[in-house]
Amino acid sequence: MADISDRRARRRAETIAEILDIALDVMAEEGVAGLSLAAVARRLGVRPPSLYKYFASRHAVYDALFRRGQEGYLDAVRQAAGGREPGLATMGACLEAGARWIMANQVTAQLLFWRPVPGFQLSPEAYAPALAVHEHFAALIRAAVERGELHPDAAGEDGLALAAALIAGLVSQQLANEPGATYEEGRFTRQVPRLSAMFAAIYPPP
Repeated sequence: MADISDRRARRRAETIAEILDIALDVMAEEGVAGLSLAAVARRLGVRPPSLYKYFASRHAVYDALFRRGQEGYLDAVRQAAGGREPGLATMGACLEAGARWIMANQVTAQLLFWRPVPGFQLSPEAYAPALAVHEHFAALIRAAVERGELHPDAAGEDGLALAAALIAGLVSQQLANEPGATYEEGRFTRQVPRLSAMFAAIYPPP
C-alpha cells in the first residue's frame, strides 16, 4: 500500500512540475500576465477542468512558480557562498551568481522581481524563500560590517534596501533593454562585479 501511495505522490509531483514548465512556456510566448490555464491544458493534452486537481486557480500556478523560482534563486546564491568566508567578497560572488541565474531564468525573474500580474497575492509559503534570500544577503552584509569592510549603517534598513535596489536595478535594465544578451555581453550585467565596491563606497568603514 505504501508503494502505491509513493507512486501516486511521485506521479502527482511529476505532473505538477510538467504543468509549471508548460506554464513558463506559455508565459514566454504570451507574456507573464498572459498565462491561460486553457493553453496549459491544451499543451498537456488534457481538458482544462483536469488542471484543477493540481491547482485551484491561475493565481495558484503563479504562486507555485514564484516559490519554485525563489527556491532556485536562493540555491544559486547559497552555492556561491559555499566554502567562502562571509563578507564583502562573498557578497559580490553571490550577487554575480544571482544575476547569472536571473539571466538564465528570465520569465521566472519577471514574476519574482516585477509585478506583471494584476491582483496576484503571494501565499506565505511562496514568500518564505524570498525572505530567506533577504536574510542571506543581510547576513553577508552584517559579516562585512564585523570584518571592518563596511560602515555599521550598511546593515540597517536603508542599507539593505539599497543593496537590493542596486542588483534589482541592473538586472531589470538588462531584461528590459537587452534580454537576448548573455551575462558577459550585457551592457548592464557587465556592471554586476562592481556592485560590492559601489556599496562599500556608499558605506565606507569608519
